[in-house]
Amino acid sequence: MKFTITREHLQEGLAAVAASVPAKTTLPVLSNILVEAQEGSLRLSGTDLDIAVSTTVAASVEEEGAITLPARKLVEIVREMPSAAIKFSSAGEQRVTIECARSKFKLLGLPREEFPAFPSVSFDDSWKCSAQDLQKLIGHVAFAASTEESRPILNGVLWELRPERMRMVATNGHRLARMDVPVEGGAENADLIVPPKALEQIRRVFDSEQEIEIAKSENHLGFRSATTQIFTRLIEGPYPNYEQVIPRDNDKVLTADKAALTAALRRMMIVASDQTHRVRVGLSNGSCKLSVQTPDLGEAQEEVTVTYDGSPMEIGFNAAYLLEVLKYLPTDEVRLTFKSPERATTLEPVGWDDPASYLTLVMPLRLVD
Repeated sequence: MKFTITREHLQEGLAAVAASVPAKTTLPVLSNILVEAQEGSLRLSGTDLDIAVSTTVAASVEEEGAITLPARKLVEIVREMPSAAIKFSSAGEQRVTIECARSKFKLLGLPREEFPAFPSVSFDDSWKCSAQDLQKLIGHVAFAASTEESRPILNGVLWELRPERMRMVATNGHRLARMDVPVEGGAENADLIVPPKALEQIRRVFDSEQEIEIAKSENHLGFRSATTQIFTRLIEGPYPNYEQVIPRDNDKVLTADKAALTAALRRMMIVASDQTHRVRVGLSNGSCKLSVQTPDLGEAQEEVTVTYDGSPMEIGFNAAYLLEVLKYLPTDEVRLTFKSPERATTLEPVGWDDPASYLTLVMPLRLVD
């Protein structure tokens, strides 16, 4: 194997692939990146057996060949190289020589035969969507997925595909995010549950200007552009009926400046309980009073100017969940709707001139007097 590549091209390829390499693994070859020198290009691949990423970058190849090299060390070496051409060569054995300007490294690798095969997903019946639409859905929804092991199905993001729209939904049972993006000539009906880690790779790796081809096998999903492929294992099982928890009859409406509400909640968090992050929200005409009382720490109060239409009410929230949802709302002003202290509160953007529709909700906490 013998090839020359610019540092920029190599860094671009490694950045796309390195995140799919597991930090810890009992299988040594999974810590490596598969490097394949083909005619006129270099193909780099990484996998943790759940997610696999492969990308092609331009290179001048003198001798074709393949080897797997330690991902972390390869990334570090290339990062510290000067901005010049980098030469790779190996004479058949599992040792690769890397030269750039006056620097020279020798890295020990493992044979390509040890590297796991990628899932077989046929793109014959694939459908297409813009990377921008997909990134918008992922960027606003994936954060709400659960990270707890107790309900594995909630560790995934539900991706509903319909001929006229794509929808993503994620929840951990305490907060929920849902976004719809209209599409023309979309896929046939399908409900897929995708791991957030795979979605993050898709959001990061594909260029927003690209059109992505998507295909499904029985338990894998594949995404590809002209240069890059990502495969992920799907989470199996029925997703809970999230429509049941979305309130339809919330009649109390509050409109607030997102930055002011966020800043006030952050101040309340300082003395809130580390376990519950409970904050009391008192609503009355034109004002929203936030207060926290933590027996072994102290208390805090703050009033935020808002527009509120509804009868006076007190409701409790986990401030961390409210802050998280506010962070992803894409407008300066937000609308919250309420029914009663026991019912879910919705949060939506105000004045968002985007064809997508976005809804989030937070379940209340019981107030303790």
